[in-house]
Amino acid sequence: MQAYNIIDYGAPQDGTTLATTAIAEAIAAASHAGGGTVVIPSGTYRTGAIILKSNIELHLSPGAILSFSTNPADYPVVESRWEGVQREVHASCIYGHNLENISITGSGTLDGNGQPWWEKHRNHPEELQYPRPKLISFDRCQRVTIKDVAMKNSPSWTVNPIACYNVTIDNLSILNPADSPNTDGINPESCSNVRISNCNIDVGDDCIAIKAGTEDTQERIPCENITITNCTMVHGHGGVVLGSEMSGDIRNVTISNCVFKQTDRGIRLKSRRGRGGIIEDIRVSNIVMEEVICPFILNLYYFCGPRGKDKYVWDKNPYPVTDETPCFRRIHFADITARQVHAAAGFLYGLAEQYISEITFSNIDISMAKNAIPGRPAMMTGIEDMNNRGFNLGNVKDIRFQQVTIENHEGPAFYIENGDDVEINRCHSKNTARPEKLIEQVTVAPSSQNILN
Repeated sequence: MQAYNIIDYGAPQDGTTLATTAIAEAIAAASHAGGGTVVIPSGTYRTGAIILKSNIELHLSPGAILSFSTNPADYPVVESRWEGVQREVHASCIYGHNLENISITGSGTLDGNGQPWWEKHRNHPEELQYPRPKLISFDRCQRVTIKDVAMKNSPSWTVNPIACYNVTIDNLSILNPADSPNTDGINPESCSNVRISNCNIDVGDDCIAIKAGTEDTQERIPCENITITNCTMVHGHGGVVLGSEMSGDIRNVTISNCVFKQTDRGIRLKSRRGRGGIIEDIRVSNIVMEEVICPFILNLYYFCGPRGKDKYVWDKNPYPVTDETPCFRRIHFADITARQVHAAAGFLYGLAEQYISEITFSNIDISMAKNAIPGRPAMMTGIEDMNNRGFNLGNVKDIRFQQVTIENHEGPAFYIENGDDVEINRCHSKNTARPEKLIEQVTVAPSSQNILN
């Protein structure tokens, strides 16, 4: 395939003069020829938004840095999604729509120069006429590959394919400051057939988040057939998160062979009334976590975001089940170790009218921190800071715990509020002040209970 070097199209090499036009001309030349590789040679190149075309590989040579402008005028306004809602936004630093066979490769670096964007978001949001650019976002594209590139300082989400098909994301290094706002690592949204592997992600929000739009997006497209493997996650609000934007459904997801270190939470599922959608057929295995607030969170009373504080969201009384009622079911965890856990071993809380169901935990080993820092495992009304708790279950049914060990917890290893058919088999409590208190069950609403020990 023919190569098109941006230097041949006049790209300035001083690191300050914009090379946007030269990069666009190289892409246009390759596209006119039916496709090709646009080469970014070693050096630093300042640029605004890069709009890809079909059959183009954007290749960053070793030592190449694309340093993105902080001027909003360098990012045209396009129709895309922002936090699950279709609207006008700034084009991403690298963007494409309705494309086929596109790639971003090489061992160079994408620097989003996010600091000015973060400062506006924090201190002067009125100056942001449109939402901040993402570092990479593709809308409705097929056969997408992002491989080997280093990325840092994204203005907002780092990698966000939307309604794409057949996506490969491999061997990325993503680094955003721990306090940078909404700088998620990799967020496949309403995509099908996505493979994420061998990535190192250290960011200011969720490391990987699987999404499917909110109730305010008219077109409901599922996110399905997703594999995540061999990744390391550092800091961030969650290691792998599903939701809370899940109105189009999330299904058929496997997460395996990953390490989470100091992510606020480990595996986190979140949604609320009004969103609708189903999360189902999820498999999580061979995970090691260290210094997390809570390894497992399944929360259907999540209150962050628009209308999240409405009574309809937080009310613990049952409501009629409608298309607006979200559902978590058929989710399975196996062969997982979590060390120095602070708040709770796990937190599962379903809706009063729609219990979380068909969940299994098998061969799980959890050790609570000896000097735990109190925290809230879930963002929902009525939950206070806690530390060294076991599994806290509310509004659940058909739950299986098999060979689960919890060490250094306080209070019961399993606290069950409104549980129907909860089975606890060959589970152990270690080094707790109250070893006789393995299970505590309460009913605060009409419910049947069947606890096996």
